[in-house]
Amino acid sequence: MELTFLQILWFILIAVLWIGYLTLEGFGFGVGMLIPIVSKNDRERRLALGTIGPHWDGNEVFLLTAGGATFAAFPAWYATMFSGMYTALVLILLLLIIRICALEWRGKINTAKWRNTWDTLHTTVAWLATLVWGVAFGNLVQGMAIEVGHYENGVFKAADPNAVDAALKAGDNHFLTGGFFSLFTPFTVFSGLVFLAIFATHGALYMAIKTRGEFSVRNMELAKKLTLVTVAGAAIWGLWANFAYSANALSIIPLLVAALAFIAAAFFAQQNKDVAAFFASFTAIAFAVVFVFLTFGANALKSYVNEKYNLTLVQASATSPTQTIMTIAAVIFVPIVLGYTFWAYKSFAARMAVENVPEKPAGLGPQVRAFETAK
Repeated sequence: MELTFLQILWFILIAVLWIGYLTLEGFGFGVGMLIPIVSKNDRERRLALGTIGPHWDGNEVFLLTAGGATFAAFPAWYATMFSGMYTALVLILLLLIIRICALEWRGKINTAKWRNTWDTLHTTVAWLATLVWGVAFGNLVQGMAIEVGHYENGVFKAADPNAVDAALKAGDNHFLTGGFFSLFTPFTVFSGLVFLAIFATHGALYMAIKTRGEFSVRNMELAKKLTLVTVAGAAIWGLWANFAYSANALSIIPLLVAALAFIAAAFFAQQNKDVAAFFASFTAIAFAVVFVFLTFGANALKSYVNEKYNLTLVQASATSPTQTIMTIAAVIFVPIVLGYTFWAYKSFAARMAVENVPEKPAGLGPQVRAFETAK
């Protein structure tokens, strides 16, 4: 069966949502990763957190919408991906919950121990979550241990690779049979490390353009070094991914654009052009996501067990009426999401300095209030 217009449209929309999440929340994770490195005291830590304070929760909308869109538009894609990734899913959700708590609760109690505890958790989670996202996208590019078949008494029975269509019609399904540890290969682990470099660079550049004075200069100096690491790591990863795992010859186009953008980010950083470097990094991440999705070819998920076990977009798709209703909703709500995202960043576009941060942190005292026992 040929792909329909709506199936292609929703594949593109899901890619766009991931572009929104990774380009925006990428620097959010980067800020969390770098707080203990670029901040000399609590006041500077609050300055760093203030750069993402108005935006981080809005950025999460792109993640929630990407997950929801995948579930509704391509239910078999969602089901197959998580048939063997429950541990990874729970891990990323736990990490995101801890990050939310760290951001929201840090200033609730005015003690150094309280703040340091949440800062440590925030930084740890930022590194781990970024690594998990990198491993996850590495698996999407590389392919996973996916097979078609069914379970009998808890034992998986794989279908004949040459009779997949008949097996699917008979009630078999796609399953990720490799389990949690099958997700870790040299390529996917390297993907996680490259994500760490990219997000750290993105975060340093973002803090450089959002602050003034010594703090901005310090972030720019760090970004100069990080951009070089990112260019080298992304170049190796991109060539490895394209020539070893891409199922689409056109994927080389966004890969080249991303490569040029990463190089531009490094060049502008060396020239102390922080805004140009940040938007070059933004562009590079966006086209890297386009590259990832183009490597799928006509598939939602690729199998490294046997390419005949690939889950195609046609097989994964919801019905045409479902996607039609979703398209109507998207026409209404996607412009609203993009509109308030643009408004939020424009409203908080001014640079901040340490002098704008109160000397005394906010929060309740550590004392416990005593209440009289009712008689």
